[in-house]
Amino acid sequence: MQYENLIIETGNDFVASVTLNRPEQFNTFTTPLALELDHALKALDADGSVRVILLKGAGKNFCAGIDVNELSGKTAMEYRSWIQTMENPLIAISGMNKPVIAQVQGVAAANGAGLVAAADLAITADNARLGLTAINVGLNCVGPVVPISRCVGRKLALEMLFFGNLVSAQDALNMGLVNRVVPAGDLDKEAREWAMLLAQKSPIALQTAKSGFYAAADMDYYKSFHHMNEVFARLCTTEDAKEGVAAFQQKRKPLWRER
Repeated sequence: MQYENLIIETGNDFVASVTLNRPEQFNTFTTPLALELDHALKALDADGSVRVILLKGAGKNFCAGIDVNELSGKTAMEYRSWIQTMENPLIAISGMNKPVIAQVQGVAAANGAGLVAAADLAITADNARLGLTAINVGLNCVGPVVPISRCVGRKLALEMLFFGNLVSAQDALNMGLVNRVVPAGDLDKEAREWAMLLAQKSPIALQTAKSGFYAAADMDYYKSFHHMNEVFARLCTTEDAKEGVAAFQQKRKPLWRER
Protein backbone atom coordinates (compact mmCIF):
# COMPACT_ATOMS: atom_id res chain seq x y z
CA MET A 1 0.00 0.00 0.00
CA GLN A 2 1.22 3.48 -0.87
CA TYR A 3 1.01 5.82 2.13
CA GLU A 4 0.20 9.47 1.46
CA ASN A 5 -0.45 10.51 5.07
CA LEU A 6 2.19 8.45 6.87
CA ILE A 7 5.95 8.02 6.85
CA ILE A 8 7.05 4.43 7.53
CA GLU A 9 10.67 3.74 8.45
CA THR A 10 12.15 0.39 9.43
CA GLY A 11 15.63 0.28 10.96
CA ASN A 12 18.13 -2.53 11.38
CA ASP A 13 17.55 -2.38 15.15
CA PHE A 14 14.15 -4.15 14.96
CA VAL A 15 12.37 -0.82 15.56
CA ALA A 16 9.96 0.64 13.01
CA SER A 17 8.43 4.10 13.14
CA VAL A 18 5.04 5.24 11.88
CA THR A 19 4.79 9.01 11.59
CA LEU A 20 1.48 10.81 11.08
CA ASN A 21 2.42 13.18 8.28
CA ARG A 22 -0.06 16.05 8.13
CA PRO A 23 1.96 18.61 10.12
CA GLU A 24 0.20 21.67 8.69
CA GLN A 25 -3.10 20.21 9.89
CA PHE A 26 -1.64 19.18 13.28
CA ASN A 27 -1.70 15.53 12.09
CA THR A 28 -5.47 15.38 12.48
CA PHE A 29 -7.26 12.21 11.46
CA THR A 30 -8.99 12.06 8.10
CA THR A 31 -10.56 8.95 6.61
CA PRO A 32 -7.50 8.28 4.39
CA LEU A 33 -5.11 8.73 7.32
CA ALA A 34 -7.15 6.44 9.58
CA LEU A 35 -7.31 3.73 6.90
CA GLU A 36 -3.58 4.01 6.22
CA LEU A 37 -2.68 3.90 9.91
CA ASP A 38 -4.81 0.82 10.53
CA HIS A 39 -3.19 -0.90 7.55
CA ALA A 40 0.37 0.14 8.48
CA LEU A 41 0.10 -1.05 12.07
CA LYS A 42 -1.16 -4.46 10.98
CA ALA A 43 1.47 -4.74 8.23
CA LEU A 44 4.31 -3.95 10.62
CA ASP A 45 2.88 -6.40 13.13
CA ALA A 46 3.29 -9.09 10.47
CA ASP A 47 6.83 -7.96 9.50
CA GLY A 48 9.49 -10.31 10.86
CA SER A 49 12.13 -7.58 10.84
CA VAL A 50 10.12 -5.49 13.34
CA ARG A 51 9.80 -6.11 17.07
CA VAL A 52 8.73 -2.68 18.37
CA ILE A 53 6.76 0.13 16.70
CA LEU A 54 7.23 3.84 17.47
CA LEU A 55 4.14 5.95 16.74
CA LYS A 56 4.98 9.60 16.06
CA GLY A 57 3.64 12.84 14.65
CA ALA A 58 5.44 15.09 12.15
CA GLY A 59 6.09 18.72 13.02
CA LYS A 60 5.30 20.43 16.29
CA ASN A 61 2.33 18.32 17.40
CA PHE A 62 1.54 14.65 17.83
CA CYS A 63 -2.12 14.70 16.77
CA ALA A 64 -4.90 17.22 17.42
CA GLY A 65 -7.77 14.77 16.90
CA ILE A 66 -10.12 14.42 13.94
CA ASP A 67 -10.26 16.87 11.05
CA VAL A 68 -13.60 18.67 11.52
CA ASN A 69 -13.80 19.32 7.77
CA GLU A 70 -15.07 15.76 7.44
CA LEU A 71 -17.80 16.26 10.02
CA SER A 72 -20.81 17.69 8.20
CA GLY A 73 -23.45 16.22 5.93
CA LYS A 74 -23.74 12.62 7.12
CA THR A 75 -26.64 10.50 8.27
CA ALA A 76 -26.56 8.82 11.68
CA MET A 77 -25.55 5.53 10.03
CA GLU A 78 -22.78 7.28 8.09
CA TYR A 79 -21.52 9.00 11.25
CA ARG A 80 -21.36 5.62 13.01
CA SER A 81 -19.31 4.09 10.20
CA TRP A 82 -17.10 7.17 9.96
CA ILE A 83 -16.24 7.34 13.65
CA GLN A 84 -15.58 3.59 13.68
CA THR A 85 -13.00 4.15 10.92
CA MET A 86 -11.34 6.85 13.03
CA GLU A 87 -11.17 4.57 16.06
CA ASN A 88 -10.05 1.38 14.32
CA PRO A 89 -6.32 2.14 14.71
CA LEU A 90 -6.83 2.64 18.46
CA ILE A 91 -8.64 -0.68 18.71
CA ALA A 92 -6.07 -2.48 16.53
CA ILE A 93 -3.15 -1.79 18.87
CA SER A 94 -4.37 -4.03 21.68
CA GLY A 95 -4.80 -6.92 19.23
CA MET A 96 -1.29 -6.63 17.81
CA ASN A 97 1.51 -8.94 18.86
CA LYS A 98 4.17 -6.25 18.99
CA PRO A 99 4.46 -3.38 21.46
CA VAL A 100 3.55 0.08 20.24
CA ILE A 101 5.15 3.13 21.87
CA ALA A 102 3.62 6.58 21.37
CA GLN A 103 6.22 9.35 21.07
CA VAL A 104 4.40 12.57 21.94
CA GLN A 105 5.30 16.20 21.37
CA GLY A 106 3.17 19.34 21.36
CA VAL A 107 -0.54 18.63 21.52
CA ALA A 108 -2.25 15.23 21.67
CA ALA A 109 -5.95 16.03 21.75
CA ALA A 110 -9.22 14.13 21.34
CA ASN A 111 -8.55 11.11 19.08
CA GLY A 112 -4.84 11.94 19.37
CA ALA A 113 -5.01 11.61 23.15
CA GLY A 114 -6.94 8.38 22.69
CA LEU A 115 -4.19 7.11 20.41
CA VAL A 116 -1.60 7.83 23.13
CA ALA A 117 -3.70 5.97 25.69
CA ALA A 118 -4.32 3.06 23.31
CA ALA A 119 -0.59 2.64 22.72
CA ASP A 120 1.03 0.08 24.99
CA LEU A 121 3.54 2.63 26.27
CA ALA A 122 3.98 6.39 25.89
CA ILE A 123 6.92 8.76 26.19
CA THR A 124 6.32 12.52 25.99
CA ALA A 125 8.23 15.74 25.71
CA ASP A 126 8.08 17.85 28.86
CA ASN A 127 6.17 20.57 27.00
CA ALA A 128 3.50 18.21 25.63
CA ARG A 129 -0.19 18.64 26.52
CA LEU A 130 -2.93 16.04 26.31
CA GLY A 131 -6.70 16.22 26.59
CA LEU A 132 -10.19 15.26 25.46
CA THR A 133 -11.08 18.60 23.93
CA ALA A 134 -14.14 17.84 21.76
CA ILE A 135 -16.57 19.07 24.45
CA ASN A 136 -15.32 22.58 23.70
CA VAL A 137 -16.91 22.49 20.23
CA GLY A 138 -20.16 20.83 21.30
CA LEU A 139 -19.03 17.26 20.67
CA ASN A 140 -17.45 14.65 22.92
CA CYS A 141 -14.63 12.12 23.01
CA VAL A 142 -16.58 9.07 24.09
CA GLY A 143 -14.41 6.84 21.87
CA PRO A 144 -10.98 8.04 23.02
CA VAL A 145 -12.13 8.10 26.66
CA VAL A 146 -12.35 4.28 26.59
CA PRO A 147 -8.58 3.66 26.50
CA ILE A 148 -7.97 6.75 28.63
CA SER A 149 -10.26 5.46 31.37
CA ARG A 150 -8.27 2.22 31.42
CA CYS A 151 -5.16 4.29 32.12
CA VAL A 152 -6.36 6.89 34.61
CA GLY A 153 -9.57 5.51 36.17
CA ARG A 154 -13.18 6.68 36.09
CA LYS A 155 -13.05 9.96 37.99
CA LEU A 156 -10.10 11.46 36.13
CA ALA A 157 -11.38 10.18 32.78
CA LEU A 158 -14.77 11.81 33.35
CA GLU A 159 -13.11 15.07 34.38
CA MET A 160 -11.12 15.04 31.14
CA LEU A 161 -14.24 14.16 29.14
CA PHE A 162 -16.48 16.80 30.76
CA PHE A 163 -14.12 19.77 30.97
CA GLY A 164 -12.00 19.31 27.85
CA ASN A 165 -8.85 20.78 29.37
CA LEU A 166 -5.35 19.99 28.16
CA VAL A 167 -3.18 18.55 30.93
CA SER A 168 0.56 18.97 31.13
CA ALA A 169 3.01 16.15 30.44
CA GLN A 170 3.85 15.96 34.13
CA ASP A 171 0.17 15.74 35.10
CA ALA A 172 -0.31 13.04 32.45
CA LEU A 173 2.57 11.12 34.02
CA ASN A 174 1.11 11.50 37.50
CA MET A 175 -2.28 10.30 36.22
CA GLY A 176 -0.80 7.19 34.61
CA LEU A 177 -1.62 8.32 31.08
CA VAL A 178 2.03 8.21 29.98
CA ASN A 179 5.11 6.33 31.19
CA ARG A 180 7.96 8.79 30.80
CA VAL A 181 8.52 12.54 30.40
CA VAL A 182 11.79 13.77 28.90
CA PRO A 183 13.18 17.15 27.79
CA ALA A 184 11.68 18.13 24.43
CA GLY A 185 15.10 18.32 22.80
CA ASP A 186 15.86 14.74 23.83
CA LEU A 187 12.54 13.17 22.81
CA ASP A 188 13.69 11.55 19.56
CA LYS A 189 16.85 10.13 21.12
CA GLU A 190 15.19 8.93 24.33
CA ALA A 191 12.23 7.35 22.53
CA ARG A 192 14.46 5.50 20.07
CA GLU A 193 16.76 4.22 22.79
CA TRP A 194 13.78 3.06 24.86
CA ALA A 195 12.31 1.25 21.85
CA MET A 196 15.68 -0.33 21.02
CA LEU A 197 16.02 -1.58 24.59
CA LEU A 198 12.59 -3.18 24.37
CA ALA A 199 13.45 -4.71 20.99
CA GLN A 200 16.30 -6.63 22.64
CA LYS A 201 13.85 -8.63 24.75
CA SER A 202 12.56 -12.01 23.63
CA PRO A 203 9.93 -11.36 20.93
CA ILE A 204 7.97 -14.42 22.01
CA ALA A 205 8.01 -13.35 25.67
CA LEU A 206 6.89 -9.83 24.72
CA GLN A 207 4.08 -11.09 22.50
CA THR A 208 2.73 -13.49 25.10
CA ALA A 209 3.02 -10.85 27.82
CA LYS A 210 1.03 -8.36 25.74
CA SER A 211 -1.68 -10.74 24.56
CA GLY A 212 -2.01 -12.26 28.03
CA PHE A 213 -2.31 -8.85 29.66
CA TYR A 214 -5.08 -7.59 27.37
CA ALA A 215 -6.99 -10.87 27.52
CA ALA A 216 -6.89 -10.92 31.32
CA ALA A 217 -7.84 -7.25 31.70
CA ASP A 218 -11.58 -7.92 31.50
CA MET A 219 -11.59 -11.19 33.44
CA ASP A 220 -12.47 -11.50 37.08
CA TYR A 221 -9.62 -11.72 39.58
CA TYR A 222 -9.35 -15.51 39.84
CA LYS A 223 -9.91 -16.21 36.16
CA SER A 224 -7.16 -13.75 35.25
CA PHE A 225 -4.67 -15.72 37.36
CA HIS A 226 -5.74 -18.96 35.70
CA HIS A 227 -5.38 -17.41 32.24
CA MET A 228 -1.94 -15.97 32.99
CA ASN A 229 -0.76 -19.31 34.36
CA GLU A 230 -1.74 -20.95 31.08
CA VAL A 231 0.11 -18.21 29.17
CA PHE A 232 3.22 -18.77 31.30
CA ALA A 233 3.08 -22.54 30.88
CA ARG A 234 2.96 -22.23 27.09
CA LEU A 235 5.80 -19.72 27.12
CA CYS A 236 7.98 -22.12 29.12
CA THR A 237 7.81 -24.64 26.26
CA THR A 238 9.33 -22.22 23.71
CA GLU A 239 12.92 -22.27 22.52
CA ASP A 240 13.32 -18.62 23.48
CA ALA A 241 12.50 -19.41 27.11
CA LYS A 242 15.11 -22.16 27.17
CA GLU A 243 17.64 -19.93 25.41
CA GLY A 244 17.01 -17.04 27.81
CA VAL A 245 17.60 -19.17 30.90
CA ALA A 246 20.68 -20.80 29.35
CA ALA A 247 22.15 -17.41 28.42
CA PHE A 248 21.55 -16.14 31.96
CA GLN A 249 23.29 -19.16 33.46
CA GLN A 250 26.19 -18.89 31.01
CA LYS A 251 26.49 -15.10 31.48
CA ARG A 252 26.09 -14.29 27.77
CA LYS A 253 23.63 -12.40 25.61
CA PRO A 254 20.71 -14.53 24.40
CA LEU A 255 20.21 -15.33 20.74
CA TRP A 256 16.47 -15.17 20.25
CA ARG A 257 15.00 -17.75 17.87
CA GLU A 258 11.49 -16.24 17.96
CA ARG A 259 9.81 -19.59 18.46
